[in-house]
Amino acid sequence: MLHELLLALLGFTGDLIVDEREQRKNLGLVFHSDSPLSDECTFKLAPDISFIQPSERDLIERLIKLGFYYRELDRFAKKSRNLSWIRSVISVLPLDRADELSKQSIEKKPSVYRRAIANGIGEILAVYRSAVLHIEQKLLAETTPILATVTQGLNKFFVLFPPLYEVVLEIERDDIRGGQLLNVLNKRCHCGVPELRTCLQRLLWHGHQVMYNQLASWMVYGILQDPHEEFFIKRQEDGALDQRSSHEEISEKLARTSVYETSLTDWHSGFHISLDMLPDYIPMRLGESILFAGKAIRVLRNPSPAFQFQKDKSFQQTMRGSQRIRGFMHSDFPERETELDADLTGEELLPQSEADKIEAMLKDLKESSEFHKRSFECTVDSVRAIAASHLWQLVVVRADLKGHLKALKEYFLLEKGDFFQCFLEESRPLMRLPPRQSTGESDLMVPFQLAATKTIGEEDKYFSRVALRMPSFGVTVRSSQADLAKSKASLTGKANLTSDTSVDGWDAIALEYSVDWPMQLFFTQEVLSKYLKVFQYLIRLKRTQMELEKSWASVMHQDHLDFAQHRKGGTNGSISQQRRQGIQPLWRVREHMAFLIRNLQFYIQVDVIESQWKVLQAHIHDSQDFTELVGFHQEYLSALISQSFLDIGAVSRILDSIMKLCLQFCWNIENQESNPNTSELENIAEEFNKKSNSLYTILRSSKLAGSQRAPFLRRFLLRLNFNSFYEARGVLNVVRQRPALPL
Repeated sequence: MLHELLLALLGFTGDLIVDEREQRKNLGLVFHSDSPLSDECTFKLAPDISFIQPSERDLIERLIKLGFYYRELDRFAKKSRNLSWIRSVISVLPLDRADELSKQSIEKKPSVYRRAIANGIGEILAVYRSAVLHIEQKLLAETTPILATVTQGLNKFFVLFPPLYEVVLEIERDDIRGGQLLNVLNKRCHCGVPELRTCLQRLLWHGHQVMYNQLASWMVYGILQDPHEEFFIKRQEDGALDQRSSHEEISEKLARTSVYETSLTDWHSGFHISLDMLPDYIPMRLGESILFAGKAIRVLRNPSPAFQFQKDKSFQQTMRGSQRIRGFMHSDFPERETELDADLTGEELLPQSEADKIEAMLKDLKESSEFHKRSFECTVDSVRAIAASHLWQLVVVRADLKGHLKALKEYFLLEKGDFFQCFLEESRPLMRLPPRQSTGESDLMVPFQLAATKTIGEEDKYFSRVALRMPSFGVTVRSSQADLAKSKASLTGKANLTSDTSVDGWDAIALEYSVDWPMQLFFTQEVLSKYLKVFQYLIRLKRTQMELEKSWASVMHQDHLDFAQHRKGGTNGSISQQRRQGIQPLWRVREHMAFLIRNLQFYIQVDVIESQWKVLQAHIHDSQDFTELVGFHQEYLSALISQSFLDIGAVSRILDSIMKLCLQFCWNIENQESNPNTSELENIAEEFNKKSNSLYTILRSSKLAGSQRAPFLRRFLLRLNFNSFYEARGVLNVVRQRPALPL
């Protein structure tokens, strides 16, 4: 009987100790409580045994629960560890049966983490089997075997097996895998029983071994080794191709997709953090650091083929000098040097010593018997710092980040004022007409290239990256001069001056900047769109300022011609003098317009762009971290947009309407030869007075005094109200035509 008890302790029932679940299954009486996930012990002492005392029966039934727990834990361990039997079975099965079995195996969702936990449970069960074997040896050695010997030898397992069985039940019932499994074990480790805590920490150690292996694959080689989707770093699933696209379009799109484009996609949106699989004891900040480090290692280990053949500045300058001397001796010399540089570039992006250093740090974590959060954080931060430093070296030093930033400042932020001044002057006759939907971009290319020829030198290697674009527009736009007659009705209605129908189609002028690998890691489409937003605002402001100056020069030239004819004895001198006296008050309005536009332009170029540029340059000089550079550049762009009031709806709308009024004023002034009526100009002047006063009121508003933009608003207000300009003249009076003075 004692041997049968020992066999029952190892999960084997017989005549003395029976399994009620198997008996009911044999009889066809399977109930819900008989499911494999039931927490009720089904090992029972046979009811027909009468020679056992009640106290002994209670003791035996308490002991055989360990056998039930052992059998269930062993079943879970074998089921979780034995993942390769499916292949051997499928190889000998018929094709249809193999397909069915493979589908069943897919539905079971194998788990590497469960396999690791099963290995830990196997270690505990091995200790239990050794204890049972030792008890058997003691019972055989004793002359009078007693149950107390069995109870004494297995006493510690009464503390371990029930909680372990609860863990197994929870894992199977809720299908817990990956990081969720680590979460469950970590929570159960916080208990007051030392033996149980040590046991659960051992299981957690086995689970962490899998996580460390995945971390090493991701943070050392940039490879996501996660066959069963259990790691908290996951690949972003690509959306399905547009079903409306034809087969030819899809084929062409796939043909254009290269490894280089795939790496960029992986960097920007290829991977993400799965919150379901991220353990609670790993903060989100560490998860993001792990994500960044792996993506950076992928970039460094898989450089673009085009970039591999680029040389560093110093190396390139050295080779230029040597090629001038020895180029005539070896015609194939440049090609061989290019190949050599390709090998060096590929190896130097991430030296093997750095990869070995990262692997050694992860190995130290892996060999630790317990998980120390502080050590884990320090290791992840160190790996992230290494990856960020080498990525900084790639982007800033090898790819010349400073040069690209300078080029974007010159073209998108209008630092090359001579170029854009020449471009606007050359394209001014074209912009007096409405842009054509089909040829608007090609029409602008002529003045654009002409301005480049006059102002851009051959040493500017970044100009070739800039392209002029005229996006197609869906709204109905009207020209500056051709539709002035149609604008009379809107001018009479003052509320219509800022309506959408007054949008100038040339405001859609855009610049496009092409960047190569690895600069796409820094200059994303979102970043370039912010640059474009500032550019379109600045070019509109520049155009408004130029029109105000041109209108003054044009009318003064005509006035000088009229005065010269009057001095020569012309008959129309009185008419020209009356016209000059009639529109003379409007020139004060033009001067107020020019004053506002000039100060706005000076404020943006000097107080905003130049000051923020110096801050950005200081950050680039002091930083050695790629992520810090990205953050500084984002702050730089946000400051440009914020301090230029592009994100303040009330201010930006008023400034936009003021620029439109200025352009309308200029076009009407130059149209006075054919239409001497000044009523339209008076309406524009009246509306401008209202808008400028509204702008001044908003800038002085107490609601904005406590906002973060208050210093910049006050700085702009200081330029507008220099020498108390607004207070001195009070509210801008509406300009009315004065009666002509008698000659």
